[in-house]
Amino acid sequence: MSATVSFKVPSPRGPLPVTVDYARVGSGEPLLLLHGIGHHRQAWDPVVDILATERDVIAVDLPGFGASPGLPDGLAYDLVTTTAVFGAFCEALELDRPHVAGNSLGGLLALELGREKLVRSVTALSPAGFWSEAERRYAFGVLLAMRRISQRLPLGLVEQLSRSAAGRTVLTSTIYARPGRRSPEAVVAETLALAQATGFDATLRSGIALQFRDDVPGLPVTVAWGTRDMLLVRRQGVRAKQIIPRARLVRLPGCGHCPMNDDPALVARVILDGSR
Repeated sequence: MSATVSFKVPSPRGPLPVTVDYARVGSGEPLLLLHGIGHHRQAWDPVVDILATERDVIAVDLPGFGASPGLPDGLAYDLVTTTAVFGAFCEALELDRPHVAGNSLGGLLALELGREKLVRSVTALSPAGFWSEAERRYAFGVLLAMRRISQRLPLGLVEQLSRSAAGRTVLTSTIYARPGRRSPEAVVAETLALAQATGFDATLRSGIALQFRDDVPGLPVTVAWGTRDMLLVRRQGVRAKQIIPRARLVRLPGCGHCPMNDDPALVARVILDGSR
């Protein structure tokens, strides 16, 4: 069920209001799902029903993405602020240290929530922040190109392309290894989400100097990487394991940067195993 919640987040100017859109389904221990830059919470749709058999699943739109409004003036789209936002979000929903799973930017945020001891376990799917400078420049260049294309394509052309597997490949093969599996409606919706994301530019700028350098001690951490990730190449997973030595590093055969679509059963199993 889709809902919104508003709460206050500290800032140098005093507490400021933030509103987050989310969907909640299932029962069991709470599990927070965080998407990547330019995406929206529907990126998790292929795995939500599986996860909901064992977890109280809360899939959110990050501020400035999907249906969530952008952050107010005075709050930056950086890791510190976004971590504070989701700490306050969990308080507003009375979530006592939920499990968290995130993809890409959401994976980095999940790890930061773990480092701050705001969650009880972390599963990070192709998390950002473990790149070399050359890899970061490549990834940001691809993301900017995807953003510009999504803004320039007429809606009618997007809808036409989405009706065929070949067209869905043209639109989404950068993030999916098996784009033909994504439904036409989902491809249209996420292309629009990328084009309309008010937080995209500021979020990307904040990531220029960003690297995750700290361990996440004291709780279970799983880092999973698709073998066909074309955006954040899988050797970054080895760096993540070096920085977080107790993490479980999992290979996702045949999966791309957003593996939830490519192999829902495998990804759901990895998340559930990591949150036990």
